[in-house]
Amino acid sequence: MTQTPLVEMRDMNIRFGGNHAVNNVSVDLNPGEVVGLLGHNGAGKSTLIKMLSGAYRPDSGEIRINGEKVEIHNPRDARAHNIETIYQTLALADNLDAASNLFLGRELVTGSGFVDDDAMEAETRKIMARLNPNFKNFAAPVSSLSGGQRQSVAIARAVYFNAKILIMDEPTAALGPHETQMVADLIQQLKAEGLGIFLIDHDVHQVMKLCDRAAVMKNGKLVGVVNIADVTDDDLLGMIILGKNPITGEVVTD
Repeated sequence: MTQTPLVEMRDMNIRFGGNHAVNNVSVDLNPGEVVGLLGHNGAGKSTLIKMLSGAYRPDSGEIRINGEKVEIHNPRDARAHNIETIYQTLALADNLDAASNLFLGRELVTGSGFVDDDAMEAETRKIMARLNPNFKNFAAPVSSLSGGQRQSVAIARAVYFNAKILIMDEPTAALGPHETQMVADLIQQLKAEGLGIFLIDHDVHQVMKLCDRAAVMKNGKLVGVVNIADVTDDDLLGMIILGKNPITGEVVTD
């Protein structure tokens, strides 16, 4: 029996003035899968994903979630379909602790209407025990946390509010080896829980390590979608630089 994808983006198009930023691109994402989105700056990968996150409205194309056609006009619509985005900047409030960041804008309150700090910390401890058992700095402002710990807070926030589809923008950028491994472990945990992840990255080696498939774009067009097990680092580089699909031999032209 064929699995219904979590996400199907079909024939997506968007123009900005004379620039055809995304040109008839189709990709999908299955439960428990990580799909890497690769390409040079300006290739269209972030623009494609911003149509899924609600940041941009496509000129044409169709988005299906669990097989059902949906309309995503803004980030609120995306969240209603259990789509959460973790940008490279993480959008954390540096002066607040992990629990305050987890519930920022969605605070738990007591019966008398006051913010329930104890309940928020208890819930934060629960989800961190599930995602990153080594996380201990619950009282510290997130500005004092390492890059990997900050990623943990941002991921926990998304997962706590029932994300099923996670968009991660260069999650290991500027992290050291230990922190990068921490994020890799988090991604494996999310996969095991059945989440689907679109991972936007420039680093071919990280995509080879973290992803099940890779979708490569060049000049707004899709070069191809390949299984990581079937390709090498050089194959992916050839897709990015030359626009050549290593499976079909086809070349994307400007």
